[in-house]
Amino acid sequence: MHFRHILSALGRHRIAVCLLVLEIAFSCAVVCNALFLIGTRLERMHRPSGADEAHIVQVRVGSIASGLAEATMAQTRTDLAALRAIPGVADVSIVNQTLFGNSFNGTGVGLTDAPNAPTTTVTQYLGNAQLAGTLGLKLVDGRWFKPDEFVSDEQLEGEGATVPVIITRAMAEHFFPGQSAAGKVIYAFGTNRVVGVVDRLVQPRDYGPAESYEYAMLFPVNLSYAQGTYLLRVKDASQRDAVIRAALQALKTDGPLRLISSKYANTLEAARDEYYRNDRAMAWMLVGVCLLLLIVTAVGIGGLASFWVAQRRRQIGIRRAIGAMRSDILRYFQTENFLIATLGIVLGMVLAYGLNLLLMLHYELGRLPGWYFPVGAVTLWIIGQLAVLGPALRASNVPPVVATRSV
Repeated sequence: MHFRHILSALGRHRIAVCLLVLEIAFSCAVVCNALFLIGTRLERMHRPSGADEAHIVQVRVGSIASGLAEATMAQTRTDLAALRAIPGVADVSIVNQTLFGNSFNGTGVGLTDAPNAPTTTVTQYLGNAQLAGTLGLKLVDGRWFKPDEFVSDEQLEGEGATVPVIITRAMAEHFFPGQSAAGKVIYAFGTNRVVGVVDRLVQPRDYGPAESYEYAMLFPVNLSYAQGTYLLRVKDASQRDAVIRAALQALKTDGPLRLISSKYANTLEAARDEYYRNDRAMAWMLVGVCLLLLIVTAVGIGGLASFWVAQRRRQIGIRRAIGAMRSDILRYFQTENFLIATLGIVLGMVLAYGLNLLLMLHYELGRLPGWYFPVGAVTLWIIGQLAVLGPALRASNVPPVVATRSV
């Protein structure tokens, strides 16, 4: 088979070929970037948080009226004891903000307390002695807090405060690259000495640059129920719903009139699902766009191939009459489609790169990895060959007797 003959035949249908090339190029550009966006969404949705999400439930209690701090703290201790007594509960704690929540509680952290010194915004978790165990955090350097290091919320931010802090590995590598962070000093609430480093704990929600998502620190603070959310670690993940019902009942039974509702109690996995609901919707929408574009492209390729088969029916009959095999006719149309698809894919890769640069400029998207280009190319080649297969088979079945008929 001579490519010169195929190119000569395509040259007589320039407009149709150009339109098909542009259609393939557009599909290639959009599909490559859409798949990249889907991949980034999926990666974002499945980022590990550092917590044992499968075994954690959270219950928020709303305070109707402000009371004495001593009474509120006493009620908090009563609540913690009642929650800890629920069958199937391994540990209970209270924290100022929850993972995958609606708020971000952070502060600027620096290596010096000099005025106008550069700082990095880091999320802060305040909790009692059971917080690390309830979350299932893993210590990789230093130690946990000692019992005598826990303070009140007011003492944390008091003048001259020197409350110790536990930070994440990512934060330690940011501030003290290549060094052990244990024993080092940072400045967040006064002077804070790092006593430990945990493997991972992320922000409650995305805030700031992507690299700061794992910058977090824990402070030893005893909070009241009015200042945070109860976290319960269950022994068996299958009992989470039962534990939530028992926790709500326990809180309603023992304590003053408060806002206690199942709307404010859920599993940490449910909180993650709700937080990433928009990301899932975006991913499915992009999947739909990709499928629609590929279907339209396949229909365009198949339709044009069918038109050409009908136009060349007598020519095909002549080739069959002078000895061309069915496989020769089939291979001719598949090769013709391969050449058109290749032109469209090459142009599409250029457009895909340009579209990615545009998205990087306006939406802070990462650079499109190079391996997306061959994946997109192979996908469109396969779709093109499958789309042209039906018309090509019909062409290969044209009998030689067609050559003897009048045009």
